[in-house]
Amino acid sequence: MEETKGIKQAQGISRARFLAGAAAVGVAGAVGPAGQALAAEAGHGGRGLRRQGVVYTVGAGETPGTAWSARRMRADVRAIRDALHADTIDVTGDGVERLTATAAEAAERGLHIWLQPTLGDAPQRDILEHLAETGRFAERLRRQGASVDLSVGCEFWLFVPGILPGETVLERIRHLQNGTVDWPRALRRLAEFTAKAAKVGRSVFHGNLSYAAAQSIDDPDWGLFDIVGIDYYSYFEKRSDHVRELKRYLRWGKPLAITEFGTCAYAGAPETGGMGWDIVDYDQEPPEIKGDPVRSERVQADYVGELLDVFDSMGLYAAMAFEFLSPDAPHRPDEPRLDLDIATYAITKVIQDRPGDPASGWHWEPKEAFHAVARRYARRARSASPGHHG
Repeated sequence: MEETKGIKQAQGISRARFLAGAAAVGVAGAVGPAGQALAAEAGHGGRGLRRQGVVYTVGAGETPGTAWSARRMRADVRAIRDALHADTIDVTGDGVERLTATAAEAAERGLHIWLQPTLGDAPQRDILEHLAETGRFAERLRRQGASVDLSVGCEFWLFVPGILPGETVLERIRHLQNGTVDWPRALRRLAEFTAKAAKVGRSVFHGNLSYAAAQSIDDPDWGLFDIVGIDYYSYFEKRSDHVRELKRYLRWGKPLAITEFGTCAYAGAPETGGMGWDIVDYDQEPPEIKGDPVRSERVQADYVGELLDVFDSMGLYAAMAFEFLSPDAPHRPDEPRLDLDIATYAITKVIQDRPGDPASGWHWEPKEAFHAVARRYARRARSASPGHHG
């Protein structure tokens, strides 16, 4: 099949390129009755973004120094509201207690919550139970008056075992790059699991339901959901090309949320799409940056800012910049080979007190992309405030 040939030729190129190779065998989307109350906000009004947010990933942490901290989380949520001027936080990651504690804090701070559990590399039954527990909490928040949408997960083909070959995310990526995937079979399994997840989500949560789909490869039955969610990593020189590509996600007549978008902080990163992280050699100890990429926070800021302008011009439902923080990839300005921050999509950079010490304390500082996002979010918040006359 031609699309399989395209996947086989994709080794070493961007995620966007090798995902596009499977587009021809994607699962067909369908228009359903769900989400009719939101249909008027499907992106045709040109009234600006309704919700402007950032992805905040919770996790156990990979080192003693980056273990999850409720105190740090609370400070981050305040910064997301007060310094970044976001009105929405995409709370994602794994661990029901971490997810629910962060969502509760966000609700307390008056933020809209996009709650998205993403337990990966676990049995499907465990992933669905993790979703159910998180969704029950989301429903409690909703009934208490919080503003919350529930996403049943992210890019299941990548994170859920049993759809593609491979026991881990990295193994599944290798199968994608090598072309060792039976696409018709994989896409049937993807559709089956997505339907199961949607059913679980509906059974525990009675607000707006969504899913974060990858471009091209991941084309679910959007009739199962109220909001279309897309992880968007395209690169075009002209804004009009972004608009043209995004318009095809409006054909279901449902609101469109950009559930991830962003790039890394080095020259040429936008052109790599969702594979910008793939400049790290994890076979080295400690991991090292491959080649000689040129760090450029300006490149990241320009790309993120331009996409936000595109989303705003289209009046989309929501956009969540990926991502606020990557604690396990510290910035090492004096040692470029160890500057793992260059390969993250984070709009902040982590500075260790004792560089290289896994138990070191740390703090974050804003990158240029943080300021690019904050300026736009603050401007949008001012224009939307009561009494604003332009």
